[in-house]
Amino acid sequence: MMTPEVLWAAGLAIAIVFTAALVNRFAPQTRSRLRTIAILYVMYLLALGSSHLLADLGEPDWARRTVIATEILRVFLVVNLSATLVFRLLLRGLGLKVPTIASDLLVGLGYIVATVGVFSQHGLDPVGALATGAAVSAILAFSLQSTLGNILGGVALQLDGSIHEGDWIQLENGKQGRIRAIRWRHTLIETRDWSTIVVPNASLLANNITILGYREGLPAPQRMWVYFNVDFRFAPNHVIQIVTDGVLGSPIENVAGDPKPNVICMDLARDGKDSVALYAVRYWLIDLAADDPTSSRVRARIFTALKRANIPLAVPAVMNLVQVNDREREQTHRERDHGARLAALHVVHMFRGLTEDELRVLAEGVTAVIYTKGETITRQGATAHYLYVLTKGTVEVKVRKLDNPASEPRVMATLEAPEVFGEMGLMTGTPRGADVVAKTDVECLRLDKPTFERVLLARPDAAKELADKLALRRANNTRTEDMNEAELARHHQNEAARILGGIKEFFGL
Repeated sequence: MMTPEVLWAAGLAIAIVFTAALVNRFAPQTRSRLRTIAILYVMYLLALGSSHLLADLGEPDWARRTVIATEILRVFLVVNLSATLVFRLLLRGLGLKVPTIASDLLVGLGYIVATVGVFSQHGLDPVGALATGAAVSAILAFSLQSTLGNILGGVALQLDGSIHEGDWIQLENGKQGRIRAIRWRHTLIETRDWSTIVVPNASLLANNITILGYREGLPAPQRMWVYFNVDFRFAPNHVIQIVTDGVLGSPIENVAGDPKPNVICMDLARDGKDSVALYAVRYWLIDLAADDPTSSRVRARIFTALKRANIPLAVPAVMNLVQVNDREREQTHRERDHGARLAALHVVHMFRGLTEDELRVLAEGVTAVIYTKGETITRQGATAHYLYVLTKGTVEVKVRKLDNPASEPRVMATLEAPEVFGEMGLMTGTPRGADVVAKTDVECLRLDKPTFERVLLARPDAAKELADKLALRRANNTRTEDMNEAELARHHQNEAARILGGIKEFFGL
């Protein structure tokens, strides 16, 4: 027959295993609590064994004292198991987070109540023990004032809810970091440069701290600024519009969509010396840990937006640039650029039916543009103004559901240079059928309608050749598995006739 002590030991062992399984499954970050429970259980078994050994050795008084210690350890173990199940598993599972120090205080209160109960059960006076403990505590409080100040500070910080683990704060010395843990004596703050600041809790209470990304009791994105200069040749409203279109054209990783980024003209001739206008993109940062990488992505958008609009960034006024006007050198530079554009057009399958002179006409009218990763080059449903020849990089063709424009677009194709896209919109006037988004940094040649019109008006037969190539490409893209060659040929002819009709109507041929 099993004794009550053995039943308690077995029951506690099963409870520990059950709690450990739940912690490992649902709250692995609190495994350190299991270590405390395991130590208490080992001490409980040692005390239980010692009480039986002392009784066998004929030491009843010491055996009785050991039995009291055994029962105290057992109730301590029950208190820890209960606290782990309630605070670390149940309440967290319900989305309620109790401050660590608060739960520790409740566990400590449970220890006191359990100890008093065990003393009373064995006929001991708990009041005397508490009085002795109070005297010892007063002596320790007097000698450890600084430490107790930090402990009380930690209790106050967690109980009043002014700061929480995970908050980003700025100290009075300007250091910023995320609160990793609020402990009894100090608070751990992790900075962006992979350092940890240990701040005494009393210092946090005594000084002013700024909670970053927190307003009106709710988490909010942190406002950030990215500055750039443009000289006076360009009107501020034009610069603001160009950069705004570039920044808002498509989402930027870690930049909040609400509130939206905006562009501001900060100053004209700053300090009365620099002959440039100072601008800034103001945006709101979602993850405060990635501030510099996010600002870098915003700067890339600014650069490419200005580059496409042929607006150069201003150079410092103290910089002296000396350039010798050499007509022969300029002519060589223009011919080299023209040759590069002509070579890029030669490799485009759609243009292989055009003559060399016609390709030269197109090369004279194209514009080199760049896009940074993530930018939207064409937008589904928009009016087409350009045809794009992809000369470097990769883009994705994405389509949204027409009945739900806000839905997540589906990737239909991936195009790598050299390739052409946007041709149907430019040649037939139909709205864009898909979003084209830069998957990497890309370089394109952008061809407009007037340039293309010069070729078609000079040789209307070219429209038929282009329509045939576009129809063949579309027929192959939409071909189904059960379509035979004859059906594909008919589909090709129908598409060619439809596209040719659109080209003639759009260009007035």
